[in-house]
Amino acid sequence: MEIELVEGDITGQRVDVIVNAANSSLLGGGGVDGAIHRRGGPAILAECRALRASRYGRGLPTGQAVATTAGKLPARWVVHTVGPVWSADEDRSALLRDCYANSLRVADELGAESVAFPLISAGIFRWPVEDAVGQALTVFTAARPTTVGTVRLVLFDAATHRTALRVRGQLST
Repeated sequence: MEIELVEGDITGQRVDVIVNAANSSLLGGGGVDGAIHRRGGPAILAECRALRASRYGRGLPTGQAVATTAGKLPARWVVHTVGPVWSADEDRSALLRDCYANSLRVADELGAESVAFPLISAGIFRWPVEDAVGQALTVFTAARPTTVGTVRLVLFDAATHRTALRVRGQLST
């Protein structure tokens, strides 16, 4: 699997799947979640509401993943996953890795060949950026071969992109 680290806007990625760092309600919010819902349009929200009505009445559990249409986004699907809130007192790293692994599993089930991920939990959920990058890269490098041939970690700004490049360099030595 090819792993790309790019600076940019996740909503503009031309891939089969864009991963949404969603909130558990699946009804949109701020950050990546809000941007995906705004740019993707009402079709995404309609499918999220249907998922809430049929399977996730109490919300999508942290670490799990589910797919919807991508609406007006330049992708075929959106895979929604709920990241954990970072805690200095409790190790929630396994839940963060589950977000990436379960999103890849759903993308594979869809037959996707390319997936763009945000840096899950590193925004409002306060996960330290270096560790968030390390958790993502750990999952990507350990992933078994699937239909997904390209994984793109889309980093919001230049500083985060530089950090991701440094972390990848440290992990490969």
